[in-house]
Amino acid sequence: MDFIERHAGWTAEQAAAAEEIRDRAGGGGLKVVRLVFADQHGLLRGKTVTASEVSAVLREGTGIASSLLAKDTSGRTVFPLFTREVPLGLPELRGAADMVMVPDPLTFRMLPWSPGTGWLLCDLRFTSGAPVPLCTRGLLRSVLAQADGLTYRTGLEVEFHLFRLDDPRLGAADLGQPGAAPEVGMLNHGYQYLSELRYDELDPMLDVLRGTLEELGLPLRTLEVEFGPSQVELTLRPADGLGTADAMVLLRSAVKQVAARHGHHATFMCRPHLPGVFSSGWHLHQSMVRGDVGVFAPETDARTGPDAGAGPVVGGPGLSPYGNAFLGGLLRHARATSALSTPTLNGFKRFRALSLAPDRAVWGRDNRGAMVRVLGDSPSSTRLENRIGEPAANPYLYLASQLAAGLDGVVRGLDPGRAADEPYATRAEPLPRSLGEALDALEADRELTERLGKDFVAYYTSVKRAEIARFDQEVTDWEQREYFRVF
Repeated sequence: MDFIERHAGWTAEQAAAAEEIRDRAGGGGLKVVRLVFADQHGLLRGKTVTASEVSAVLREGTGIASSLLAKDTSGRTVFPLFTREVPLGLPELRGAADMVMVPDPLTFRMLPWSPGTGWLLCDLRFTSGAPVPLCTRGLLRSVLAQADGLTYRTGLEVEFHLFRLDDPRLGAADLGQPGAAPEVGMLNHGYQYLSELRYDELDPMLDVLRGTLEELGLPLRTLEVEFGPSQVELTLRPADGLGTADAMVLLRSAVKQVAARHGHHATFMCRPHLPGVFSSGWHLHQSMVRGDVGVFAPETDARTGPDAGAGPVVGGPGLSPYGNAFLGGLLRHARATSALSTPTLNGFKRFRALSLAPDRAVWGRDNRGAMVRVLGDSPSSTRLENRIGEPAANPYLYLASQLAAGLDGVVRGLDPGRAADEPYATRAEPLPRSLGEALDALEADRELTERLGKDFVAYYTSVKRAEIARFDQEVTDWEQREYFRVF
């Protein structure tokens, strides 16, 4: 029996999709397939196999070094792998041993910008067949299973910057870990929000991106000119379960690769160090659905069984009791979830007053200054838009943290309190001002840690603290300006 048959347990739909991929590989239209998984940072890593190997990969998966799970964003390994110590309590990681990438046939795409190239998103298993507990796609799947039969539906609204690439900085003097950042130029001036003229200045490149994303089958809704220079926004139609996270890792990878092939540089970094730029956010629209009916609207509720009366019996204005408690969970756990929705040191520079980004854990009715906007007026449209995220977030961890927080709110009947009419003046718990502060909040949040898994939280915080330690050792431009002349 093959590895995947023994351990992965594909559905009939996945098995049928795998057979179609085999047929395509045998028919000559497929030259290579990129096998990728989303690492702890949400970055895609993997291998490329030739068409002749596709059938074997769909039976056995393919090996890849487990050391990839021990790295920070610079590619530095931050856990010991070659000592007697058991890395992260997982003996399977010792010696950077292999793990197995198991492709999910339902994620297969042909890449429009690379003729003859297929793409498959993978889950991770150890060679024993056991799931790798540090696989972030698997973690989201485990939190989705906690939803008591309801479907978690999300839609993404993501901002990023699109620049002209002036110099990729690939000379010998630019090497490093990481290497020098590229030099870029603006494609348009900023601060003309949703200007058609500004959009037309970006249209030559945006039209290429639009065509690519549609060819990939991503549910693209809108392309918009955002507030800052060379800043744009894309929105996708809502998807269920893993769908939005899978779409986000593919979208980011596609946008960056296609932009580079056309002499541009796309970045999902929150706040690039360039004059006049504006921070980018990732706003996550979310609802819970039974069948095809949303349960956040006032006339609906999802609680059944002997505990149906637990918690608040009256929903907040515009929300059902279930939706009200879910919102309460998002607010109660906001400081902890920010470590997963805003996982870079740079991202916390976005949390500032009067900036269209949140700075405290409050909610409002269609208020863009609040952390969470309550939107919609029917079961199908009522949703919560959390504006806490940055576009560099690992999508699986962002969604998992949001769902875990909301579900805890439902179980404990958490009350979100009154809507904030003045979101930047309302007395409320402030969002963390740094990644270190957010990690402290995550480690201290017992309920969220239980839902995400104590071992995973310990692993994740260790990786991120290693990045903070590197940053703390660097001399910054600010320090040079502040002290070099005056002292």
